[in-house]
Amino acid sequence: MIDNNQLLRFTTAGSVDDGKSTLIGRLLYDSKSIFEDQLEAIEKTSKKKGHEGVDLALFTDGLRDEREQGITIDVAYRYFTTPKRKFIIADTPGHVEYTRNMVTGASTANAAIILVDARHGVIEQTRRHAFIASLLQIPHILVCINKMDLVNYSEDAYNKVIDQFEEFSSKLLVKDVRFIPISALEGDNVVNRSTNMEWYQGAPLLHTLETVHISSDVNKIDARFPVQTVLRPQNDSHRDYRGYAGRVASGVLRTGDEVTVLPSGFTSKIKSIDTFDGALEEAFAPMSISISLEDDIDVSRGNMIVRSNNKPEVVQDIEVMLCWLNKTSSKPREKYTIYHTSNSETAMIKELIYKIDMKTLERNTNDDTLNMNDICKVKIRTTKPLMIDSYRENRTTGSIILVNDSTNETVAAGMIV
Repeated sequence: MIDNNQLLRFTTAGSVDDGKSTLIGRLLYDSKSIFEDQLEAIEKTSKKKGHEGVDLALFTDGLRDEREQGITIDVAYRYFTTPKRKFIIADTPGHVEYTRNMVTGASTANAAIILVDARHGVIEQTRRHAFIASLLQIPHILVCINKMDLVNYSEDAYNKVIDQFEEFSSKLLVKDVRFIPISALEGDNVVNRSTNMEWYQGAPLLHTLETVHISSDVNKIDARFPVQTVLRPQNDSHRDYRGYAGRVASGVLRTGDEVTVLPSGFTSKIKSIDTFDGALEEAFAPMSISISLEDDIDVSRGNMIVRSNNKPEVVQDIEVMLCWLNKTSSKPREKYTIYHTSNSETAMIKELIYKIDMKTLERNTNDDTLNMNDICKVKIRTTKPLMIDSYRENRTTGSIILVNDSTNETVAAGMIV
């Protein structure tokens, strides 16, 4: 059963001109998710450009530069709702020089739509985007083989792309890959089932997005509660109340559970779980709650409350897959602020183990400079311990960002190995 309020985040990726923006426009247009004034504005712009119908790509190419060049250069977020689900779309750029934008847009996604032009098949950019989706542990990948109308809706062309994709994706850590033949321009298999491809027995794209099972994507085993702030109301009704507020990162917490506060190691039991709407017996990710403990122990922002029999690693040396986001290259032994859940500490990159050659996806161990859009494996040393899980097990407690102290710019985003 699908929860009607369930939110699915998905990202779109593919090479330039594979039709990502047109596909999203078609999804919004055919699912009646566009306001009338938006539609009128796009119709006027389409007429000015000399298009006969509505240029669906204009619904997502929001930046003026994009509209002028006809390409997507930033992450465009779009929201729409159907009776079955709510959706957030991150339309990410196709160019290699905007790799960082794809990493940003895909980092919170439940699913990735990778577009492949049926005429050209799997190309370098397809492999690159599938690799990034695998690296970011996106649970579901939907390979939309687009422009089927330009290959006469050929089943052989569809099967050829599947064979090409499966040949290299077998090396990637992807749990769920599905293939859908579509024509974003004509609307085949996007919202409505195509009458031109009777040989395809699967569901259209929107139906797949509405029914794909995402409840198990969240880690429900490892209870992790990063403390954001300490609540001391000091009013008449809560004179002695001390609560620790934050968002459950993963797992389930119940009143009476024996818990440990990290990094101090003090133990206690959960006395109450409180919310704005009242007390609860249990809380799970991603609920925002306040926890009070039976013992009066020292807990502050950046600490983590976990079950005593299931703890994360508490370490100062971590290995991270890093995407460099900044125009300025990294400098040896430069100090950064590392942000991890609600915690922040000083850190430096101790060693660059290897860089990924984004053209061949091979490891390069000879280059030790970090430039914008580079993806690499590094060793980071922090001044104080962090409470970490691997990104593969927990996307919340397994991710970090690095910020340059002098400029306050976010220079890198990372996934703990």
